[in-house]
Amino acid sequence: MTTAVPLPLPAASPFAVTVTDLTKVHGSGDAQVTALDRVSVGFREGEFTAIMGPSGCGKSTLLHCAAGLDTPSSGSVRIGTTELGSLSDRRLTRLRRERIGFVFQAFNLLPTLSALENITLPLSLAGRRPDPQWLERVVAVVGLGDRLGHRPAQLSGGQQQRVAVARALVSQPAVVFADEPTGNLDSRSGAEVLGFLRGSVRELGRTVVMVTHDPIAAGYADRVVLLSDGRVVDELAAPTPDRVLDAMRTIG
Repeated sequence: MTTAVPLPLPAASPFAVTVTDLTKVHGSGDAQVTALDRVSVGFREGEFTAIMGPSGCGKSTLLHCAAGLDTPSSGSVRIGTTELGSLSDRRLTRLRRERIGFVFQAFNLLPTLSALENITLPLSLAGRRPDPQWLERVVAVVGLGDRLGHRPAQLSGGQQQRVAVARALVSQPAVVFADEPTGNLDSRSGAEVLGFLRGSVRELGRTVVMVTHDPIAAGYADRVVLLSDGRVVDELAAPTPDRVLDAMRTIG
């Protein structure tokens, strides 16, 4: 029987995620497109960062590379002190399962499972039981205590996305990545989900990195990183929707 080699634990560092000289090229020859062009950026622990920029600027590509869902053409990504490029496929899968949470625009819930079963599904697949106290805290933060027995069809869109947020948090990841998490929601439901992401940072100490096109959504973040043509061109601390909108206009 083979003994699993434990993944390196993050050292004391202000950054949960560090991206260095990251380049991602799609295609070749005349069809070659550079989605990311030597991007370097760090995402601090216990901070909510929004990534913004014009359509096609590389936002989602950066998020997917940082989360280990896509492989960069060159450069490096570290989760804590762990260099993703140094991991085998098996160890990368383990790292994503244990230290990364991901919230997609589509809710991606299994219709035959209850809200609670959807939340704990990643742990079930890994053969792990949820920590009861942590699960209780997560459910309280996302406000689902009276909906745990409901299936997705019995929940509103906002409630379904809250289940998805709870699912991303249940394994106590080092960082949660969210790709346009309010894109399929009305403004009220979107505000609820953004509030819960904000709460996961303030109340649960998580690190959240979110791609969005919405200045109002970006206003929930501690910091906004702005991309244009595959490069980081600016960032804003303590953003407001008006400041974000002005910055977006500046970069086109």
